[in-house]
Amino acid sequence: MTFLNVVEIESAVIALAANYPTASHLVTLPFLTAQGRQSHALRIGTGSCQRTGVLLISGTHAREWGGPDILVNLATDLLNAWSAHSGLAYGGTSFSSDDILRILERVELIVFPDINPDGRHYSQTVYSMWRKNRNPASSGGVASRIGVDDNRNYDFLWDYPTAFAPAAVGAGTLASNDPSSDLFHGTAAFSEAETKNVRWLFDQYPKIRRFIDIHSYGGNILHPWGDDANQSATTSKNFANPSWNGQRGVSGDAYSEYVVAGHLVGLQAAANAMQAAIAGVRGESYNVAQSFFMPGWPTPYPTSGASDDWAFSRHYANPANPHVLGYVLEFNKIWGQFFPTWTEMEKIILDVDAGLVQFCLSTTPKSRWFDLFDWCWWKDRFWARWRRLFPPDLWGPYGPWRRVWTVILPPIRAVIATVSGLLGRILGGGRRGG
Repeated sequence: MTFLNVVEIESAVIALAANYPTASHLVTLPFLTAQGRQSHALRIGTGSCQRTGVLLISGTHAREWGGPDILVNLATDLLNAWSAHSGLAYGGTSFSSDDILRILERVELIVFPDINPDGRHYSQTVYSMWRKNRNPASSGGVASRIGVDDNRNYDFLWDYPTAFAPAAVGAGTLASNDPSSDLFHGTAAFSEAETKNVRWLFDQYPKIRRFIDIHSYGGNILHPWGDDANQSATTSKNFANPSWNGQRGVSGDAYSEYVVAGHLVGLQAAANAMQAAIAGVRGESYNVAQSFFMPGWPTPYPTSGASDDWAFSRHYANPANPHVLGYVLEFNKIWGQFFPTWTEMEKIILDVDAGLVQFCLSTTPKSRWFDLFDWCWWKDRFWARWRRLFPPDLWGPYGPWRRVWTVILPPIRAVIATVSGLLGRILGGGRRGG
């Protein structure tokens, strides 16, 4: 076996939805890629009113092949385990059947394995190191100028020349206005079909509270902010305040990005839980760090228009939006290696999927006593037992229960009509006699 191609990824997602119709749903994304491809995501869950939404995406950068394989494998594992009423074991990290049931019942999990199929296809068939999508709109017909870096296209400080200090702009990590650059950020925030599809999922599933964009390489679990150092003291120092334009992205100066202290604790706690689950598989120690201070990079690593910052920033930009914990998870601890052998990739899949299962599990309440106060839990259980007693294939339009009902219903109606008539005569006579 080797890395899945674009057709195989789509086929896998569609097949999972077809094979597990009561626990998954195929989501057709509305925005077609530049080459006319339509992408799909998979919603996993059995509860009728989920408490917490988790969105996992991958394939943003075309050459980072393993991300879609990780997510397809995760979806398959969860649905297989749920169907078999079994747990999951990834090396030394294991999850019980109750853990899997909690995720399926309590989490609205949306898995979007390959957001950039055009780029992936080009990377796997023409030029392996291709990073961007394949949008030719800004190329002027020059092949080397095709494509946009989707992870610089989100609406978070997208206008980097205005928002950042000149020293940060010159650091080479933010973005680029040059279509020939690997960091070309497009013509506007959300100019690309790939990022529009991710935004659409957030709009379509407003209970999303956690988000991970899976990338490679480095073995890192990165959390916001990516534009500057974090601080929780001065609220006016924030990405939405134009007074700080031209000053972001340099460590140790007057500007640092505001984050609510409790939000930062939450970001770190969920990342640490993932880190522990990954380490339990075979001892791989992933780094937990703020994106701005990229582990292994010799200087600060300022970024603009990145997915995790945008997801996290939505609540800060508009408090009516839910608070979302946003991350970039970079699989593969070998620095500089986009294409591990498939033997090594199989081990990486186990590592990361263990972390992702823990990520989903940690969104759910640990105590079952919580269920007693949740009307949705009671409704789901009543409905599940009702369907077991009267399954649709028995009481549906063509089932035997339906035929029995058609036999016994006419006599019942006749009895009801007779009783109603007697009551009517009795009550009617009484009124006349009065």
